[in-house]
Amino acid sequence: MELSRDEEEALAGRHGEAMASAYRILVAIGEATGAKKLIPIKWAHVSGVNYNTIGDAGVQFLDKFSSTAKVSVRTTINPMGYDKSRPGNIIEHFQKKQASIVRSYERIGVTPSFTCTPYEVFDDIPQKGTAVSFAESNAAVFSNSVLGLMTNKESALSALASSVTGKATLSDLRLEEARDPKVAIEADFKFGSELDYGLMGYFAGKVVKNRSCVALDGIERPSTMQAKALSAAIGTSGSCGMFTVGGRAKKKISFGKKEAQAVIDELGTAEHGDMITLGSPQLGMNELELLAKMTEDKKFTKRCMIFCSRAIHNQATKIGLAGKIERSGAEFMCDSCMCLTPYVTRDEYDAVITNSVKGAYYMNNSNKVKVALKDIKTIAKEYTE
Repeated sequence: MELSRDEEEALAGRHGEAMASAYRILVAIGEATGAKKLIPIKWAHVSGVNYNTIGDAGVQFLDKFSSTAKVSVRTTINPMGYDKSRPGNIIEHFQKKQASIVRSYERIGVTPSFTCTPYEVFDDIPQKGTAVSFAESNAAVFSNSVLGLMTNKESALSALASSVTGKATLSDLRLEEARDPKVAIEADFKFGSELDYGLMGYFAGKVVKNRSCVALDGIERPSTMQAKALSAAIGTSGSCGMFTVGGRAKKKISFGKKEAQAVIDELGTAEHGDMITLGSPQLGMNELELLAKMTEDKKFTKRCMIFCSRAIHNQATKIGLAGKIERSGAEFMCDSCMCLTPYVTRDEYDAVITNSVKGAYYMNNSNKVKVALKDIKTIAKEYTE
């Protein structure tokens, strides 16, 4: 891979070990993906914030790395494991480890966004065609597909390296030719909810095996809520990093009710649950407005946790939206996400109810909690009175 003189010097350690480490990561990725060079980016979004995702090795790495590293571009970060203002059942050991992770990122100079939907938190989204480096899978897929940004599905380490260097590899979905879909998934039934988009996304992610783009046919252009469900599910089940609605593709694969039911059979492991979890990806203003409307003058019959960013919650509070939802009995868990959350453990809950295909995957496989998979309107209808 071709490097500039400044990049060569940084790789050789002339700008410190942290910078050299960051360039070593990018060079290794570049060589593995056939990149010819590194290119500048405008924004990095880093995962690996929840203690449950990175463990003690990650805590130690970040502590050492942050002693000298500094970000050089806007850098936002993923949700942490819990809401510090609502510690609930979170054990002291977890809280201490989580605090260490947060301190490390703050030393580096990140924006403490604690969100998996940075595209909903910031108004000044870069213009279409801008290169960014996003590690959160739903954010990468959404940004490529809806916003026209250019990112690969980065790892926590590669996005962190990009945040420090301000560079990323010119490979895969940062190349125009890779953004041309080779496979189309064609729906042969009319979608009725955001859950249908999530089911299709999960199916598509499994079918498209390489780091490329998939065309989706037979569907209407998704709303923000539907696009989030679609992006999260695609990012969960495979390496595909982008979708288009329509578009020419040589290979077509049908997605019918049989295929949708197969995803439900895999991830929908319960008929009902002990509690409701909403927010994977974290809920935005659109979903909160819909939820407030559906639960007006009603109460949830089961505990309901809503995961969203602090920024979105603050917006919802200012206009009275959060208060309306809280009157239904729902609880907001800010700065955190339902995926790998220690709020929901097998010791306390046998099953949860959610509309998130991504959340269902992680609840089943990581939290070891069964899932009743239902769309948000059904949840509001069946579990309020």
